[in-house]
Amino acid sequence: MTTSAKILSWTAAIVVLALAAFVFIKFCFVYSEGVNEGDINYFQKEGFIFKTYEGKMIQTGLKSGKTGQGGIQSNEFKFSVVDERVAESINGGSNVGVKLHWKRYLGTLPWRGNSQFIVDSIYVAPRANTGEQPARVETPIPVE
Repeated sequence: MTTSAKILSWTAAIVVLALAAFVFIKFCFVYSEGVNEGDINYFQKEGFIFKTYEGKMIQTGLKSGKTGQGGIQSNEFKFSVVDERVAESINGGSNVGVKLHWKRYLGTLPWRGNSQFIVDSIYVAPRANTGEQPARVETPIPVE
């Protein structure tokens, strides 16, 4: 094997490894995970080829203005669901406050949904000033 062939094969190997690392970090590496609480705005199954569950949750809260004027604001949290059991639990909890545990990936895949936020479990959230404890609707389900 000549020197130029060795350099070419090493360069190709490095490029393949770099590409594999990029794909892993972009699509498989869990960048962050957390819990959001709010009310389900809508939840539906959509897609032409890959049918995925997509939803929006409304999170209400107070905001503080620079001039000291506060107000009520709402934020939308867009998410996707892969697991059928979690999707059924979200459909059942559409009129109550819920906590959604999610994992965030840096990229989206068509079979995983349109959002970087993939919900893997749901909890019923206690309402303010009721004193009730949250009840787990579904145990956390690992998302492969």
